[in-house]
Amino acid sequence: MQYPQDTVQCHTTTALGAVYLAASARGLVGLWFDGQSHLPAQLDGPGAWPTDDDDPVLRAAAQQLQQYLDGRRTQFDLPLDLPSGTPFQQAVWRALLSIPRGATTSYGALAHQLGNPSAVRAVGAAVGRNPISVVVPCHRVLGSGGALTGYAGGLPRKVALLRLEGALPVDTIGQAVPAFA
Repeated sequence: MQYPQDTVQCHTTTALGAVYLAASARGLVGLWFDGQSHLPAQLDGPGAWPTDDDDPVLRAAAQQLQQYLDGRRTQFDLPLDLPSGTPFQQAVWRALLSIPRGATTSYGALAHQLGNPSAVRAVGAAVGRNPISVVVPCHRVLGSGGALTGYAGGLPRKVALLRLEGALPVDTIGQAVPAFA
């Protein structure tokens, strides 16, 4: 995935664990949980994006994420700069933005919405590559019949987010969601 040349990053800690945030001059380009699948190489090591804790988009994203997870915010008000995925990925990511808080959809329904009902697996792959977790609500996509399928940030986080939003009854899974450190 290609990210803008001017991308900067910061890190924050949330109730769901450590989070990496990345932004360009145009908006938020990434929100990933520590240990999430598909973390960009530019978060660490040689060629890492510079850290900028004073970037206004990153500061706003960190603050709004905390408010969201604390239940004091129900939606995000951030400029987004979705990185250059394929046109299909871009279409899937835009479709994710239309899923309201407290609602869920399925991979099949998204494929139908995009006019390609046979592309269920491709939709799933694009959802899994969503670079802006939570803000672009990929956690609201379920398997057929409402099955709690995977989540790049980990299934316990998906469950916690859906419970926070009221889309999943607390007793849906018979075990407590583990704490995140």
